[in-house]
Order: sequence, then structure tokens, then C-alpha cells
Amino acid sequence: MESTLLYGKEGLTLRLPDSAFIVEPNNLPGLENDEQALMEALRHPIGTPPLKEMVKASDKVAIVISDITRPTPNDKLVPLLIRELEHVPLENFVIINGTGTHRDQTREEFVQMLGEWVVDNVRIINNQCHDKDSLVNLGRSQFGCDVYLNKEYAEADFRIVTGFIEPHFFAGFSGGPKGIMPGIAGIETIMTFHNARMIGDPRSTWGNMEDNPVQEMTREINRMCKPHFMLNVTLNREKEITNVFAGELYEAHDQGCAFAKEHAMIQCEERFDVVITSNSGYPLDQNLYQAVKGMSAAHKIVKEGGTIIIASECSDGLPDHGNYSKIFQFAQTPQALLDLINDPEFKMFDQWQVQKQAVTQVWADVYVYSKLSDEQVKGAILKPTHDIEGTLEELKQKYGQDMTVAVLPLGPLTIPYVEERRDPIAAG
Repeated sequence: MESTLLYGKEGLTLRLPDSAFIVEPNNLPGLENDEQALMEALRHPIGTPPLKEMVKASDKVAIVISDITRPTPNDKLVPLLIRELEHVPLENFVIINGTGTHRDQTREEFVQMLGEWVVDNVRIINNQCHDKDSLVNLGRSQFGCDVYLNKEYAEADFRIVTGFIEPHFFAGFSGGPKGIMPGIAGIETIMTFHNARMIGDPRSTWGNMEDNPVQEMTREINRMCKPHFMLNVTLNREKEITNVFAGELYEAHDQGCAFAKEHAMIQCEERFDVVITSNSGYPLDQNLYQAVKGMSAAHKIVKEGGTIIIASECSDGLPDHGNYSKIFQFAQTPQALLDLINDPEFKMFDQWQVQKQAVTQVWADVYVYSKLSDEQVKGAILKPTHDIEGTLEELKQKYGQDMTVAVLPLGPLTIPYVEERRDPIAAG
């Protein structure tokens, strides 16, 4: 059988055993007229008046977008927002790129993300998490840190956040309040949000919103300086818009999460010896740092002692910016990395991604198919492969001819899970 993984911009087609189990939702069609659907959502939002009625012509309007690692179709969302607010002068708008701890975007990348007209006519800034002069202190979080957010956002008269909703490996779901926290937060706040205790909490996981401390913190901080309006979408494997959720932040996001959970969370009966996954293709698979999401998705259904094979193009390297690649120099094994990161004295931004990767590697081996060099992959304590089909054949020596294989062609756009059986004796 053949299966095409989302990989880079072109995809990767593999010949796989006929017994391989493909794990993906029914691919929802893109909306027939997504522009009309977006306008309807702006004019008939969830829990707020129509957007146009909420904004005065004299208002300074901040629009927060997700950065280039996310496939949010801001080239559609942002022009429509500006058109709907045509009574507001263009010079009153600022678009804030929610980079979190990621690198700045270039002008060319902003054109790719937003379209040339927006870049030429509206002021755009990258959030600078390390620059306290560009941030404002909004008070103290119950999670034990000062809360710093982007000053231009906080000082705007009207605040809008855009994004897209999918299951997230420690926040439960992306989108909504995550656009603000950590998107436009300061490094001190981000470090607490991503500390080892928060990330290591078993409730901080795919699809869980009920008692997830990461989601609780992002929502708490949003309440301190809440967006007046949210515009989020869900996407299919072709990155087409399948639904629109707009209006009051929490109510609209909750409805979007329920929709995403219904269509993206897939139950499997058993765990598998081998799980092949993608990282959802471009733009999420631009670097190995982001590829941890695909590994974590596969972790949900691979057997302990099993093997994960991830296909992630990594056109932007490890990447070169940030501390992700540096942290691997401090330990030789995944368990040693976890021990290091769980030491309260160790604090280094990007440790959260290494932590999630190491948790997966303690459970299963991880092979990486990418454009990275073998040296780069091994430097991240991972195993390189240049032939996924050949690696599968080799793994039969370990797991036998009856080796079970699952495939996640969409990577973390699909979140599989297994209902773990409880021991009736232990359960009492």
C-alpha cells in the first residue's frame, strides 16, 4: 500500500506493508466560500456584538498573528479584518507577530504570511520577548511569575487575536489565548509557562482542557489584558479552512476546541511496535524543534520499547537560533536530559521542547528522516534515516515478521490515543 505523508511543501509517498494501520480523520472539505464564512463570523460572532460595532474610528487597533511556523491563513484573515474595519485609518493599526521565543520574520516572510498589500500599508512588529522596554508588567501570576506582555498590545484601544485551532502537545489545544500567551509575552513569563513542572504534569497533554495547568495559566494571563475579539479557524490536510470561530475569546475558543477534538482525536485499540509520523508538512516541519510535536503525537500510540520514525523536512535546520540544540550538549542520554531539566536550578529557554522530546525517547527509539545532516540528528540524540522503507525492514529483526505499524500522515494534525486498561485488582 502507499501513503503520502505531509512533508515540506511537496509531501512524501511511502510504500508500506498492507497491514499498516493509517490513522487520520475523514478529511473535511475546505469551505466552499471561506471569505464569505469569515465575513459572516465577523458580523455574527460568538458572545460579542459584530466586530465593526465594537471599534471606534479613533481606536488604536492591535492585531496579533501567529508566526511563520504556524499555517494560520493570515493572508486571508488580516485583510478581511482591516476591510471590515475600514472606518479605522490604516495608520491606527499595528500587527504584532507572536514569535514567543522564536526568531523575527523578514519582510519577505511577512509578504508570504500576510500579502504584499498588508506589508506595504500596515505597520508590523515582531514581539521581542527579551526586550523589557517593549513589554509592560501587568502584575503577578498565581503560577509564580511577573506577567509581561507586549506594550503596544496592552496599550491598544482594541485588541484582536488570530490563530488556528488544533490539538497541542501540552496546552491541550492551540489557538485562542495561546496567541497572546506565550505569543507576545516576555521571557520571564514564558519560562514559567514552560517550566519542567508545568510541562511534566500529566494533565498537560493533547486534547485536555479541563484541568490542564498550561491552559489555566494562558487563560489567567489573557484575563489580565484580554483580547476584545478572537478570529480563529480550523484547517484540513491541504491547509484549507474547514470552520471559523470568532467572537469572545473563551467561548469562541471552547467551541473551536470541541470541533477540533471531534474531528482530530482518533482512538486506537492497541499500541503499535512502530509508528511513522510526519510533522504536518510546511510550515510546521521547518525545524527539528517543532518536529517534537510529531514525535509526541506518535508517542501516544507506540509501545514502550517501540520505534517512532518521523519525516520532517527541517529546511530551517535545528534551528540555529534559540537554545534547543545547545541543551543536548549538557547530557548524553534522554534520561540524563530529563534529570537535568527537572533540577529546579536548571533554567534555559527552549528546555521545554527538549523535555518533551526526552520523555518520548525514554519510551521509544526515534528515527528522523529530514534534510538535516547525520551529525545534526545525532547531536540531538536521535537516529538518522535516509530510507524509511529500508528502516522498516531492518526493524523486523527487532520486532519480528508480525511487527505492527501505524502511520500518521498528517502528524500532529491528528492525535491518536489508546484507552489504557486499568488493572482490576489494582483498581480495587
